[in-house]
Amino acid sequence: MAETAGTEPDVVDILTTDHQDMVDLISRIEGTPDAAARRDLADTVIAEVMRHSVAEEMYVYPVVEEHVPNGKEEVEHDKGEHAEIVEIMKRLEGVDAEEPRFLEIVRELDGKLRHHANDEESEQFPQLRAHIPTDQLIDLGKKVQNAKKVAPTRPHPSAPHSELFHKTVGAGVGLVDRLRDKLTGRHTG
Repeated sequence: MAETAGTEPDVVDILTTDHQDMVDLISRIEGTPDAAARRDLADTVIAEVMRHSVAEEMYVYPVVEEHVPNGKEEVEHDKGEHAEIVEIMKRLEGVDAEEPRFLEIVRELDGKLRHHANDEESEQFPQLRAHIPTDQLIDLGKKVQNAKKVAPTRPHPSAPHSELFHKTVGAGVGLVDRLRDKLTGRHTG
């Protein structure tokens, strides 16, 4: 994980590392000949993307809205992309890893994730660092890490992409998801 000037990792370091980890996992899917292993990798990607997205919506987006120029518009755009990514992941969950359609959906997810990560890394993250003191970015990173521990691990397309929902209901949804994961043997990282 890249760290800022010899300090603890800040929220930008953490989210950038998440992006790279998700893209790396997706790239491994196509090169994996075993369908069960492809399914496990896809389930891990889905869980990681959900945790990351929920943490962003809970803690990062409110800060972007407040401190980044055109922040409200940026966040609305990002939430729209999150909704598209959730829909793709929901479709991916419903397709057998042996079907050719599975890899088509994986490629679609890869494209959307790369686009979303590039937008954040090239536009919003530099703005966060320009407008928010380092100690606050480090504290925000800790909040994001904690939120990822209780966030849902499965896509819920009908759930709102809002800070209030995630902070009030999201942990319960995450608990149910983790229980389902355990009972079904679903691999989530």
